Amino acid sequence: MEPLNVADYERLAAEKLPQMVYDYYAGGADDEVTVRENRLAWQRLALKPRCLVDVTQRDLSTTVLGMPISMPILTAPCGFNALAHPDGEFAVARAVTAAGTIQCVSTAATSSLEEVATAVPDGVRWFQLYCYKDRGITQALVERATAAGYRAIVLTVDAPFVGRRERDIRNRFGLPPGLRWKNLEPYGCDRMDAGGDGSALVKYIESIWDAGLTWDAVDWLRSVSPLPVVLKGVLSAEDARIAAGHGVDAIIVSNHGGRQLDGAIPTAVALRDVVDAVAGTVEVYVDSGIRRGSDVLKALALGARAALIGRPYLWGLAIDGEAGVSRVLSLLRAELDLCLALSGQTSVRKVSRALIAAEAQG
Repeated sequence: MEPLNVADYERLAAEKLPQMVYDYYAGGADDEVTVRENRLAWQRLALKPRCLVDVTQRDLSTTVLGMPISMPILTAPCGFNALAHPDGEFAVARAVTAAGTIQCVSTAATSSLEEVATAVPDGVRWFQLYCYKDRGITQALVERATAAGYRAIVLTVDAPFVGRRERDIRNRFGLPPGLRWKNLEPYGCDRMDAGGDGSALVKYIESIWDAGLTWDAVDWLRSVSPLPVVLKGVLSAEDARIAAGHGVDAIIVSNHGGRQLDGAIPTAVALRDVVDAVAGTVEVYVDSGIRRGSDVLKALALGARAALIGRPYLWGLAIDGEAGVSRVLSLLRAELDLCLALSGQTSVRKVSRALIAAEAQG
């Protein structure tokens, strides 16, 4: 039977993928409370539809950072796409480009940022960045992304260390032979082989990422990057205001899909305060727990410009490569379109907080 929704794709992916790979994608930190709450928080938000509105025509198109997209759904940066399918980031790039939206390519990609850009030259891509102890590596990655035509730098700010992902520890997670952190190959730090005790990811990151990152790093990044800077991993109004003061171009409200601090606030709960804090001075996007088109609609109603999906496209990739990613994007688009109509809305750009029931706004 053909999958009808993201949950169907996940069930099939759980059956198909090796346990270590499925657990790496699906798992979270500690007791995985935040993984579960991310999903439940979107479900708890109630919509208050309007009636007797002509919804014969709907418009799902919008812009992010001035870039036109066909729908307010982007693909989030997820590491090691080739664990799901041999075509990895290339398949995602082709599907995202065909869908008319934006791919955010991870530093932890199994193909280099240049290879992805060359494989799908007409695609629009952002590059997700971690900050390294060797600031020269960080700057080199920014320069490479700029030269390869990426349109924004997405700095992840919620991962000074890796959350305690017990599935990965039990599975002794690492990359199989032939797969590397391809973007880091020029700097001699691309290997993260499986084997040994615990998670190879934890050991790798503790050796190379800068855990001493402060707001000064944001200023430094803006000074070396000609591209817009997006901060990913903001959950508090206080940090959102500080980010706006440091001149970032956008914020992604994210708790890393529940993979970092277990018990962190769900993004559906954090989003409204962040939007209110920046008061339109920077664009706000959101990820973590998005599984339905109705979730995207709720995010827009709370003030997000767009939502990003991570695990959903990985499940599609695992089941059917490029076609699977395309199908997941198509399903979410169709769900969003129908929810828009049933809510009495005609454009994603006109959705307002009035669509969220008052008791669900807190």
